Parts: sequence; C-alpha cells; structure tokens
Amino acid sequence: MPITWDPQQYARFAGHRERPFFDLTSRIDADAPDRVVDLGCGAGPLTLHLAQRWSGARVVGVDSSPPMIEQARDADPDGRVEWVEADLVTWRAEAPVDVLVTNAALQWVPTHLDLLPRLIDQVAPGGWFAMQVPGNFDAPAHALLRDVAARMPRADELVPRFRGAYAVAEPTAYAAVLADAGMEVDVWETTYLQMLDPQGLQADPVLEWTKGTALRPVLEVLTGEQERTEFMTAYAESLRQAYPRQRHGTPFPFRRIFAVGHRREG
Repeated sequence: MPITWDPQQYARFAGHRERPFFDLTSRIDADAPDRVVDLGCGAGPLTLHLAQRWSGARVVGVDSSPPMIEQARDADPDGRVEWVEADLVTWRAEAPVDVLVTNAALQWVPTHLDLLPRLIDQVAPGGWFAMQVPGNFDAPAHALLRDVAARMPRADELVPRFRGAYAVAEPTAYAAVLADAGMEVDVWETTYLQMLDPQGLQADPVLEWTKGTALRPVLEVLTGEQERTEFMTAYAESLRQAYPRQRHGTPFPFRRIFAVGHRREG
C-alpha cells in the first residue's frame, strides 16, 4: 500500500527536518556540476537550495508523491528545477549524474541496501553520492508506535506496515557499500537533541512530529474516525510519558546516519 503524504504536516517542523540535509550536503565538495538529482525531494524546498548552490546545473527533483510534486512545482514558478513523479526504486538517470542526493527517503525502501549499488553506479566519474537516513527506529517514539499498533483490533494490518523500519543499517554497512563501489568514503552519525514546541502551543508535540512521518502508514490503514481516535489517544498518552515536557520545550533526541561517497576520476 503506498503512503499518502501531507506536505503541510511534514513542513510543521521544517527547521529540524532541514538541518540534517544541510549537514549532509556541506560535505559535498563539487564546484560546478552539470547534473544534480535529489531523490525523494518531497515538496522541494531543499532541492531549490541545491539549484541555488549550483546555479549552472540541471537540477532534477524526484518523488513518488503526487501532492509533494504538485507543491514543489507551485513553489518553483520559474521552473528552475525539473520535477519528476517517480519511484526512486525504479528511477533511472538519463545520463551519469554529478551529484546524487537522497535525504530521509531510503528508510522507506526495505531493500535499499541492495538498491544502493545501482544508484551509485549512476554517478559520473568525479561525482558525488550523498545519503541520510534516520537511525532512531529503536527510539521510544517508534517502539511505542509498534506496541500500540500490536494492541489494536486491526493489528494484523498495522504491524506489517512497520517492517520497513528494520531496513536501516548501521554506518559501517553504508561505508562498506560505498567502498565496494570504489568510492572515497565519508560516513558519520549525529544525534540531534531537538527541542519541540518551545512556546508550549501544542498539546502533544512528539505526536505532531510523527503525524508527518512515522504515523503515515497507520493513517493509511485506520481511515475511520473512531479507530483513529482510539489509536491516537493511546499513542499520545505513551509519548507524553516517554517525552515529558520541560520548561523550554519537549526534548526529542533524533539519531541520523550520513554517508557521502566521491567517485574518483578515471
């Protein structure tokens, strides 16, 4: 079952969600690439940053969500970026790519470790491959989500929707894939201590965060108002205990895994 994304909900925490992208792309040392691709571009604000950074490049943003691509096109009236609705699993570049970025997207592909060599193979000599995935699937927000789903009457439909979470590997696995592809390797991880809702305007800020990402598979299954309310009430109560609000907001640690590869010339 495909996931329907809500661009507005996803953008509610734009500052926190965008920071790993800039940390990732800061390690790409490309001067004047001809072709730049952003796989899993979402609504496109970060892809537009790539177009601004490399103003002479042909920049392509690829995403499988029609609402996300539609919003991306609306935000790019000058057509600076070529927006493509496509599944990153089946996408193929028309020509070798000088910079290939995929940020917070591959975690939705359970087989992405097998996919990576094919993506890397599309990078031109002298080009760059950069990826970032969340590494927090053992965190309380995800563990509690799975626990609540397992207690629901429709658990047999909900629980399989989380199997993709186990696709994310440790940094050493990504380093090995890049090195096996003949790339110079730069791999690291960072845990951001995100302070959610410092103004105290949201009743359940961690729940609001997950509505934009981790909860999407649940919302695809639970379409009835009563069953959604039952699920959200139980999940929100568990989150409040796991992530208590403090004076300056709700601390929400979030681990990210980064991998950058540079293909040598020749």
